[in-house]
Amino acid sequence: AVISVVDADSIYKIPAMLHDQMLDEIVCHKLNILARAADLSTWKRMIDALENPERDVDIAFVGKYVDLTESYKSLSEALIHAGIQTRSRINIHYIDSEAVERSTDGGRALLDPMDAILVPGGFGRRGVEGKIGAIRYARENGVPYLGICLGMQLAVVEYARNVAGLAGAHSTEFERDTPHPVIGLITEWMSAEGKLERRDESSDIGGTMRLGGQTCHLAADSLAREIYGVEQIIERHRHRYEVNNQYLAQLEKVGLRVSGRSLDTVDPLCEMIELPDHPWFVACQFHPEFTSTPRAGHPLFSAFARAALARQDARGMVKRSARKVTS
Repeated sequence: AVISVVDADSIYKIPAMLHDQMLDEIVCHKLNILARAADLSTWKRMIDALENPERDVDIAFVGKYVDLTESYKSLSEALIHAGIQTRSRINIHYIDSEAVERSTDGGRALLDPMDAILVPGGFGRRGVEGKIGAIRYARENGVPYLGICLGMQLAVVEYARNVAGLAGAHSTEFERDTPHPVIGLITEWMSAEGKLERRDESSDIGGTMRLGGQTCHLAADSLAREIYGVEQIIERHRHRYEVNNQYLAQLEKVGLRVSGRSLDTVDPLCEMIELPDHPWFVACQFHPEFTSTPRAGHPLFSAFARAALARQDARGMVKRSARKVTS
């Protein structure tokens, strides 16, 4: 039973390659397993969508590990899955957030050709202002935006600074003495008196991380509820810093909408935000890429891809993909 696994341009072609060599039947026979014949029709449709996209979509992926794109492997695969679901080829343009930071035009030359902008998670201060600049560009120019983890936190920072008028707003992860800590550790902004309390968190850095699946309630009539189609979701987390609940009322008053909140705390935490007056601006504290699959995709990434396609249509810049001709 010699099975060849030759190089393929997509890992998703491997199952059909093995099936054509009857690997599944050989394994079942060797193990004395009686099983019905494999049905790869869904998988074949998926490969057809992957190989024959109808449109091209250009996504700006603004991060700081752009020279090590494998650092974002889960996210890039989730975008590929979204392309399968929308029959579009997702062209990911990795843009160094420091390049946006250094630009004299607010990143316009880098971001204007893009159909949508994504800011992923990350740690450390380097490149943070460039990410904030990219978020501002997306907000002010109606570009579809998806923020993941830090990408949501920085969207809150950007909105606090430039819409709510909270000069110097920041995350205490990057600026301990910010006058407006809109992002911080729970233990920094919750005290017995409900007032801001700063303390050294170096001793319990591991214990303050929120990990694993968390339940999130989606607000009625929100874009998030429309995308997911359900009232409650469970998504995976890996972060320490949270949106400061003491600032939420002030931010919501000027237009920010908290569309998702946690259910497992006395004082629910912000899990998703969106901008009702924007064509498509959504950000989440969790990592939806961890539950995306090639066959089903993930509703958040698929909706993001559709928003990018809609922006193409609105700008009259439809990018048709050339279909492969097979003999």
